[in-house]
Amino acid sequence: MVGKTIDSFYAMWLGEMLRFWRSKARMIGALATPLTYIVFLAPGLAAGFQFQGGGVINIGFFAPGFIGMTVLFASLFGGGAIIWEREFGILKGTLVAPISRFVAVVGKASGFVTITLIQGTAILVLAGLIGVHYVSFLGVLAAIVVMFFAGIGFVGFGIALASVIESHEGFQMIMGFLTMPLVLLSGAFFPIANLPAWLKTLVYVNPLTYGVEALRWCLLGSATIPIWLSVPVITLFAFIMLAAAAKLFGKMKI
Repeated sequence: MVGKTIDSFYAMWLGEMLRFWRSKARMIGALATPLTYIVFLAPGLAAGFQFQGGGVINIGFFAPGFIGMTVLFASLFGGGAIIWEREFGILKGTLVAPISRFVAVVGKASGFVTITLIQGTAILVLAGLIGVHYVSFLGVLAAIVVMFFAGIGFVGFGIALASVIESHEGFQMIMGFLTMPLVLLSGAFFPIANLPAWLKTLVYVNPLTYGVEALRWCLLGSATIPIWLSVPVITLFAFIMLAAAAKLFGKMKI
């Protein structure tokens, strides 16, 4: 029984990885997008911002935010893939297969998260190459763990939405409505310590904020939200969203 579960999980994960590997355009886009962010956008933002009371914001401040943004976008792509598979009848084979739907959704989520980690790690490497100084190698490894849990959370969120939304157009509309507010209210592009109270409230209820702050602490050694708070929040978010995704995916009609 355990062996069958592991085989089913591996089959779901491998299917997503093979689909990614065979889509050269997707592979190029997955690596080109981080390159665009860190090489072109980050220096422009660093040149135009400074801390309140003086002091220039260097490019290193934005690196965790770009990583968090990449994790968000790449993870939510998984939900769109679920809808695409359902519309073209590909998902039917998965849903009628003699395997647990929970195992199926966890396997698919793991595949999407693996792709997310490839993109996030690409930004880590690129940022280091253009001069961002990380506090330690262990901090970089810890950042990858943070990316994993944040990715699980947002992949779960995307799959949960895709399980209840019937059209690809509807999913894209909702994602377009949610993604930019999540990014802009995460502290990816500005310090959150001195925000107005009403705006700070929105920032602190945004799960992406805790991912970005955890990444900033791991990579740069300091953050507004302490690491002992960021890590439990993003971990809890991951488990809740994965459980919601499994439940809703299990009720999906084909």
